[in-house]
Amino acid sequence: MPLSIPRPLVRLNQSFIFIFSTMFIVFSNWLFLAVPLLAGLMGLIFKFNPIIKAGKPFLKKPLNTYIPEDAEQQHFNQKIAVTLLTISLLAHISSIQWLAITAAIMVALASLIAILGFCVGCFVRYQWKQIQYRRSQHSS
Repeated sequence: MPLSIPRPLVRLNQSFIFIFSTMFIVFSNWLFLAVPLLAGLMGLIFKFNPIIKAGKPFLKKPLNTYIPEDAEQQHFNQKIAVTLLTISLLAHISSIQWLAITAAIMVALASLIAILGFCVGCFVRYQWKQIQYRRSQHSS
């Protein structure tokens, strides 16, 4: 896995997730969940995100000239998105629409907020690391 991902590619992935999860909320068609879920799973399992791969040729400058985003953090964020998309899809299939919509809204909001500049997943991961650190200090 690369150490960083150029910010425009991260924003592209976030936009893709936002658009498809919003389309699910509006149209209630499971395919709108399946597409970003499949792309996210490919990224997590095969280290190949087709959205990021498709966006690379459109970057005009060398990759290392863009603001870098931490690949490990993006991997963590993708796990959260895939988990919520999976919950949403399974709830939709099981006719638990309130859960399907709630999980999709959480994904849509998190991706929109990230596009606007605040990474919810980064905040969650930072808090988790703080808890782990405090626990390690108390056990020493």
